Amino acid sequence: MTRKPLTSKSTDDVVTRRVEELDTIAAVLPMERRDELAELLTDQDVETLRHLVNEGMGANTLRALTSDLAYLQAWSLAASGRSLPWPAPEALLLKFVAHHLWDAQKRLTDPHHGMPPEVEDALRLQGFLRTSGPHAADTVRRRLSTWSTLTKWRGLQGCFASPALKSAIRLAVRAVPRTRKRKSAKAVTGDVLADLVATCRTDSLRDVRDRAILMVAFASGGRRRSEIAALRTEQLQPEDPLRTEDGSALASLSIDLGRTKTSSAESGERVYLTGRPVDALNAWLTAAKIETGSVFRAIDRWGNVSRRPLDPKAINDIVKSRARLAGLDPADYSAHGLRSGYLTEAANRGIPLPEAMEQSRHRSVQQASRYYNPANRRVGRAARLLD
Repeated sequence: MTRKPLTSKSTDDVVTRRVEELDTIAAVLPMERRDELAELLTDQDVETLRHLVNEGMGANTLRALTSDLAYLQAWSLAASGRSLPWPAPEALLLKFVAHHLWDAQKRLTDPHHGMPPEVEDALRLQGFLRTSGPHAADTVRRRLSTWSTLTKWRGLQGCFASPALKSAIRLAVRAVPRTRKRKSAKAVTGDVLADLVATCRTDSLRDVRDRAILMVAFASGGRRRSEIAALRTEQLQPEDPLRTEDGSALASLSIDLGRTKTSSAESGERVYLTGRPVDALNAWLTAAKIETGSVFRAIDRWGNVSRRPLDPKAINDIVKSRARLAGLDPADYSAHGLRSGYLTEAANRGIPLPEAMEQSRHRSVQQASRYYNPANRRVGRAARLLD
């Protein structure tokens, strides 16, 4: 399906209408690119997104899907001069693979190998390409999967399972292997977390909030930044205090996770906080006078607390900012380091992995094991059996 030619005035009217329609689902879309999306996406694309919002698709899944769709549309326009066809012919799918999975060494002697320069320049100008070189195989597979999913939602059948496409991807990956990069170069283990929390030394709202974010995100099993940013007071349930051996009582609460990356809202998954993380969270809610709604919110330069939740990216920025204040290299740490750090710390303290997974809510041992920091495994007992 190609777009019909439009006059300048009619084009402006169509784009304006799409912007207004996208505004109605702004809560779950990357609205900083709203105007660009309105120009790239077709009316049917926008209607599909509206349908998914109404059906309750997870916000993060929808953001990722929208990002992939926008990239695919931009690539198709740059590579063929047309919007994405539905369904896509096999030749276009193979061209997508050839443009994104290629040999950097061969490119040095053959400038026509891989993505054509004019296509690359167009995508870079629009902000869709920020680095040089071939794409990661997982990224290409994910975008093809998005393309396939959208094709099925339109009631159509594509060529995504064709032997030629599978073979092309397999051969390209084999020819140009890439080392999988960690989302966080280093894990935020207990000692690192203590250094980060130590930078929140005052009673200012920002310090009180950041202290609570760091402690709650870590202690609740290394929650994802999206889950922390979206946390609401309705998800918090006070529990009976826990008695220690010396007779003192530790505050306790549970968190209803709702919909997460790996679970639905109906699954009823809960994690628990005890002691200092609960105290830090209550201190923030009291200081910010939050009784309902979003738990973690933005604070402006005048010290006013917003009614809207923090953006997930802000959680990452807080981790990096606190790392810098602690004298650490911010490039080594990210919000995802809290997740890998929780499991690494659990292993360091001899906590069985299944018990740690009850808190982290990983679905498989294999998946959870991937987050163990290689640096800690290198010096661990498992690597020194013959010492």
